Amino acid sequence: MKEQIKEEKSLSTEEKFKEAARIVFTKKGYAATKTRDIAEQAGLNLALLNYYFRSKEKLFEIVMIEKVKQLFSFIAPAINNRETSLEEKLELITNSYIDMLIKNPDLPIFVLSEIRSNAERFGKMIRSNGSILESHFVQQIAERNTETNPIQFFLSFLGMMVFPFIAKPIFITAGPVTEEAFIQIMDERRILIPQWIKMMLE
Repeated sequence: MKEQIKEEKSLSTEEKFKEAARIVFTKKGYAATKTRDIAEQAGLNLALLNYYFRSKEKLFEIVMIEKVKQLFSFIAPAINNRETSLEEKLELITNSYIDMLIKNPDLPIFVLSEIRSNAERFGKMIRSNGSILESHFVQQIAERNTETNPIQFFLSFLGMMVFPFIAKPIFITAGPVTEEAFIQIMDERRILIPQWIKMMLE
């Protein structure tokens, strides 16, 4: 019983450090973040952070892997589902991806800002979720339009969903778009993005 309580307490402590790391890394980036910043954000002892994670690099790797999986992992089952049509995939991925990004608006900026620090590791994370180029989704795109490389459509598709969240701070700061207006814009894009992709394929 004591061991179970100790294990639950340890898990809670680790999660506090990870949550603090997500906040600080997203705000400052890897290079500018110090382990002391993370410990202060978590409200815990620095020595305790070192005990659990040994280094800033190790903690960052854990957080980065979680964020990359959050950004890409759910795509694999959707794009490889042979029971759904191309139109159904476009609508499903658009809605699911926008839902996820609304809940995690800083995720694209965090991932993109840190890719350059270790592009090779990032590539391995993506490959571990399956090859996009060999997916059923890309095959369906290739069948629909034989003249253009299907990855062009896939890149445009992702860009239509992700880029608004990268540009969001500019629009919010500049004033023409409020938080509520941005959500409304993304809700409109749930309908528009699949339509745009289908028009591009024709």
